[in-house]
Amino acid sequence: MTKTKLSLISLAFMAGMGLVALKSGNAPVKSNAAKRPNIIVILADDMGYSDMGCYGGEVHTPNLDYLAQNGLRYRQFYNTSRCCPTRASLLTGLYNQQAGIGKMTEAENQPGYRGHITENTVTLAEVLKTAGYQTGMTGKWHVSNTFTQKTPHEQLAWLNHQKEAGPFSPIEQYPTSRGFDKYFGTIWGVIDFFDPFSLVNGKEAVKSVPKDYYHTDAINDTTVAYIREFAKSDRPFFLYVAQNAPHWPLQAKPEDIEKYKDTYKGGWEAVCKARYARMVKMGLIDPKVTPLPETPANAIKWEDNPDREWDARAMAVHAAMIDRMDQGIGRVIDALKQTGELDNTLILFLSDNGASPENCAKYGPGFDRPSQTRDGRKITYATEKQVMPGPQTTYASIGARWASVANTPYRYAKAESFEGGINTPMIACWPGGITAKKGSYSDHTGHVMDLMATFCELSGAKYPRQFNNNDIKPTTGTSLVGSFSGKPSKGHSTLFNEHFGARYAREGNWKLVSTAADSTWQLYDLSTDHSETKNLAAAHPEKVKHLAGLWHQWANTHQIFPKPGKQDPSK
Repeated sequence: MTKTKLSLISLAFMAGMGLVALKSGNAPVKSNAAKRPNIIVILADDMGYSDMGCYGGEVHTPNLDYLAQNGLRYRQFYNTSRCCPTRASLLTGLYNQQAGIGKMTEAENQPGYRGHITENTVTLAEVLKTAGYQTGMTGKWHVSNTFTQKTPHEQLAWLNHQKEAGPFSPIEQYPTSRGFDKYFGTIWGVIDFFDPFSLVNGKEAVKSVPKDYYHTDAINDTTVAYIREFAKSDRPFFLYVAQNAPHWPLQAKPEDIEKYKDTYKGGWEAVCKARYARMVKMGLIDPKVTPLPETPANAIKWEDNPDREWDARAMAVHAAMIDRMDQGIGRVIDALKQTGELDNTLILFLSDNGASPENCAKYGPGFDRPSQTRDGRKITYATEKQVMPGPQTTYASIGARWASVANTPYRYAKAESFEGGINTPMIACWPGGITAKKGSYSDHTGHVMDLMATFCELSGAKYPRQFNNNDIKPTTGTSLVGSFSGKPSKGHSTLFNEHFGARYAREGNWKLVSTAADSTWQLYDLSTDHSETKNLAAAHPEKVKHLAGLWHQWANTHQIFPKPGKQDPSK
């Protein structure tokens, strides 16, 4: 990692935020005796299971690899398969429906589908503040009801930065209203990485950005500034760094794209096999338990793909976005070293769901997708792959075939309850606290809702029964602290999910799952088939009946009311 050097972008925003960064350079290591740990959660957006190097990918991620080599990697850690539901669960320590976000951010007349984290929940920040923690957040919020304008024309004027129209969601739902002392990021989900819509500092809209702005840099550089300010105090701090990368649109800096210009020209089959081989070699997976699934018979082969040049470029931009995120995480690590805080900081890195199979171009402008840039340049939605992805003036995504590669070795992708949609890479690094062998793997069955119980145990904070005169639902998470020792720890014995009809019930190593398009239950034994390639439903009807019963019981007690409805295409 290079010596920390704050960019002009960061300096411009810190000036606007009133932050003063400490001078670069080495700092004496602080005494951490009997001191509670700082906590940093870094959440990637739509990053696949095998995208980063330490999980088998070819993307250059030396800083994430550093965290993995000095920490612990989880083999089976679960999210809730979609952006805002995962964020709701992570922030509250509950299943996402209990927190109010069963679908997306639109309000519906059901308790589990309010479209925002509700008043009968507490956030990680709210709980840690009661234990004296300083709290800050950077990046994507996406757990509040989104305001829209009266007409499509007015909405586009707002999205295109041609109109100011007040808050982006109810102010009482903003991060600084839910326990965060500081916040810089976007309230909505989808963004233009070079000039994001719904950007705020605290509660105030950021009305313009520097010419050379790139949002991933701004997120990470602002995180660095927060660390330097928080480190001046003897109080521990909690930071939630919610990256937008590598969620579509595919937009990256040219110098980052250049690194990968030839990387994906060999095609999806070759890249998938290479990733799988690296995963086996590094001991992340056992090929006897986690075989590489066969390519569907109707899938187009790379040599038969007429859009090879475009598709290779698309995956190159996806890689570039992850690379740029990793560069910023390197600056975060450097800031922790320079302030003497690294040894006593727990860093968790994970993804909110599997890589996205969507063709975002088909959605076109509207809702949260602009039609032109601030200076009036038309944005092309590349429905026919007519322009190359990468610059600000295009909206494109990697598509289903590359998403499958990104999720190697698992099947399906974002929004589904198969492992490709819900099994996230997860790194835990805490030099002064994790005693497991450095660089080792954990088979602990964890879930994003476990962060609440984990942080309460480490901080001494008490999860409340009441907060702000509201009765608070008991957390459904369990602490991860036991897994930090490297000794066997099982984690959850049962887990469940539902999102737009996609659902699963897991008990031990048995998993019952169905897709959003087909409600037929499929049964898998993850102890012998973690890739979910052999459906055992016909051979074990009693197990199907038992697990289906557990799922329905969970649905009835956790505010799950699945019903037909068109998915919001933009998340």
